[in-house]
Amino acid sequence: MPIQQIHHVSFIVADTARALAFYRDQLGLEVDGRRPDLGYPGAWLNLGASQIHLLELPNPDPTTGRPGHGGRDRHVAFSVTGLDSLAARLEAAGVAVTRSRSGREAFFCRDPDGNALEFVAVAGEG
Repeated sequence: MPIQQIHHVSFIVADTARALAFYRDQLGLEVDGRRPDLGYPGAWLNLGASQIHLLELPNPDPTTGRPGHGGRDRHVAFSVTGLDSLAARLEAAGVAVTRSRSGREAFFCRDPDGNALEFVAVAGEG
């Protein structure tokens, strides 16, 4: 198959600084300073061989009325070590966390702009 991996995912955000407080400061992702001037604010964050692109642009999607559980909404899933400590850190910061209903060791949350994220434990790393 010619498709090898996800290169990046993009999230629309209302405020780049607020989004960075979540993605960089809470999740520990590193900002990639190579992002060119694209004519609007944003940031690129490194995630292994992939990236998350934050786009500070008007959001064409509703930010309210989304499903309470992120697993019932479009979302991106990340493999993580230390799943329980990450969940505890996010909850301590006031981020609502819901456990996966699939039976796997995983949880969902939303970023400050309502984008749904799933975090899945690497096998044996709960």
